[in-house]
Amino acid sequence: MTAARAQLECDPPPADSRCRAAEIDAWNGPYGVLVVPLLLDRGRATPVDRVLVVDCPEDEQVRRVMARSGLAEAEVRAIMATQLSRADRLARADDVVDNSGTKAAIAPQVAALDRRYRELAAARAGDRNAAR
Repeated sequence: MTAARAQLECDPPPADSRCRAAEIDAWNGPYGVLVVPLLLDRGRATPVDRVLVVDCPEDEQVRRVMARSGLAEAEVRAIMATQLSRADRLARADDVVDNSGTKAAIAPQVAALDRRYRELAAARAGDRNAAR
């Protein structure tokens, strides 16, 4: 693994169950969100109910990574070439936030997802209660 890719994959893997279990145990809302960059790229079963992908066009992704990390475009594109393609990520996502526009454009998308996730959590709680 290159140092550049290691820099981008600094989050603990989803298989690190001790870290994730502690994070999940601390939740006190109707649902929780695990932030796991490259979750779908890791090739393991996802320990989650839904997969949310925050998406933007690849050229914008390259620009943002270069600005954040200081990597050259060729390095960023080489890293991206080892990852799941954008089309495959989108095909495997249950939900998508379009992050190609302004920060203000994200808020309504997140609000809609919050409503949806609260509905799903309430339905799941109802199913658990009915099973008792």
